[in-house]
Amino acid sequence: MRVPSLRTAAAALLFTSYHVTEAATPEQWRSRSIYQLLTDRFGRTDGSTTAPCNPGDYNYCGGSWRGIINQLDYIQEMGFTAIWISPIAFNIPDRTPFGYAYHGYWQQDLTKVNSHFGTENDLKALSDALHARDMYLMIDVIVNHNGWNGDQASVDYSKFIPFNDKKYYHDFCSIDYNNQTSVEVCWLGDSNVELVDLKTDSQEVVDGYKKWIADLVSKYSLDGLRIDTVKHVDKDFWSSFREAAGVFCMGEVVSSNPSYVCDYQNHLDSILNFPAYDPIVPFLSNSAGTDGLISVINDMKSACKDVSVLGIFTESHDVPRIASWTADINLAKNALVYTFMWDGIPIVYAGQEQHFSGYADPANREATWLSGYDQSSELYITTTAINAIRNHVISIDPGYTTYGIKAIYNDAHTAAFRKGTDGKQIVSVITNGGENSGTSTLKLAGTGWRAGTEVVEILTCRRS
Repeated sequence: MRVPSLRTAAAALLFTSYHVTEAATPEQWRSRSIYQLLTDRFGRTDGSTTAPCNPGDYNYCGGSWRGIINQLDYIQEMGFTAIWISPIAFNIPDRTPFGYAYHGYWQQDLTKVNSHFGTENDLKALSDALHARDMYLMIDVIVNHNGWNGDQASVDYSKFIPFNDKKYYHDFCSIDYNNQTSVEVCWLGDSNVELVDLKTDSQEVVDGYKKWIADLVSKYSLDGLRIDTVKHVDKDFWSSFREAAGVFCMGEVVSSNPSYVCDYQNHLDSILNFPAYDPIVPFLSNSAGTDGLISVINDMKSACKDVSVLGIFTESHDVPRIASWTADINLAKNALVYTFMWDGIPIVYAGQEQHFSGYADPANREATWLSGYDQSSELYITTTAINAIRNHVISIDPGYTTYGIKAIYNDAHTAAFRKGTDGKQIVSVITNGGENSGTSTLKLAGTGWRAGTEVVEILTCRRS
C-alpha cells in the first residue's frame, strides 16, 4: 500500500451515514465521542470572544453553562456526540494561595451548584439542549475529598455539606504511594489547600453518597459521570456507587500500569486510558519508537475487562498540550488520529482543535472563546474529518467499536493499525516524522483488503 504523504496520518475506509440513538449504557457510550471542557474556560453567557482570561492569574474567567449552550453548534459540527463538563458543586469561595476554585475540584457543599457557572435551571437547560441534539451530558464528580483553604489543623468540618463532622473523615496523614492503603486513606493537597479525605469505608458516608449521586443524576438527567481521583478511594466503595448512579461511570486512575488501572474496571464501567497516553508523547517527540504503542495495545487487552469503553485521550486539563512541546501541526494531527482510531471512546480537550499550547496547570486551561471558535482552523477541520469517519463506520459496522485494534506494521518512526470487520475496516497510519518528513511507501499485510481494492485517504480524500 502506498502512503501518499506521511506528513499527516492516513486513514482509509468505506463511508455511509451516521445515526445517533438515545441511551446511557456502556454499550451506547462506546459509540460516542466526547468533547471535554472546563466550564469556566469554554463559553461566556454574553458570547464574548475577547474577554480576557490569563490562566496564570488563577481567577474565574466568566465561563458558564449558558455559555456552553451558546456554542453547542461549534461542538456538534465537529461530530462530537457527548460533552464532559467540570464539577458543578459549590467550592471554596475565597481565593487560596493557588487562586480560585474555577476548575471545580475543591468542593465544599454538594447540595448547591457553583453560582459562578449559573443556576440549577441553567444546568438543566444545558442538559435539555444536549438531549435535543441527541448528545450526552457527562459531569465530573469528586468523591474522595472536600477542599479546605488552609492547613489540616485549621479545618472546620462544619463547612462541608452534607458530611459536616470530623467523624466522616480520615485522620490527616501524608500519602505513601508505595502503599495502597495510604493512597486510599491519606490526604491529597498540601498546607495551602488541603483535600480532606472522606471516610468512604464508613457506611454513613457510603449511604450519603449513594443518595446524593442518585438525586444528582435524576435532577439533571445525566447520561454519564467522570469520577475524579478514583484510586484514592477504597475499591469496595465503587460498585454500590455505580449502581446508585445508574449511568455510565468513567474513572480517573492515574497510572501507566495496565494491571493496576484495569483492576478498577471490575468496579466501574470505564477508566481513562492513561497507559495508552503514556507512550504517545515520547513517540511524537521522537524520544521513543513505536514499540510502546504496540505493546500497550496487547497489555490493555489482556488486563482490562472491556477496552472498547475506555476513555482515550492525548490532551486534558491535567497534562501538557501537544503544542507546548512541538509547534509541528502535523504531529498534532497524528495525535488526533491516535485518539479517534484507537480502541475506546475518544476524548478531545477544548482547545486541542485550536492548537492551544499551554504546558501544564494552569497554562493548559486557556479560554476557548479567545480562539473566536474558529471553524476554519486546521485542527478543527482535521478533528471534524476524523470524527465523521468514525461516526460513519460505526453506523455501518455494529462490530466496529468492539473489534480490537491490531498493529499490522511498525518501524522506528511509523506504525499502521487495522480496526473493523472485513469490508468496513479502517487502516490508520501514524508517524513522528512531522512536517518535513516527505513521502514514503509502505507495504502492508493484514489490512483485510484484496489486491486492487480502492481505498480513500481520509485527510486528503484521495483514492488509490
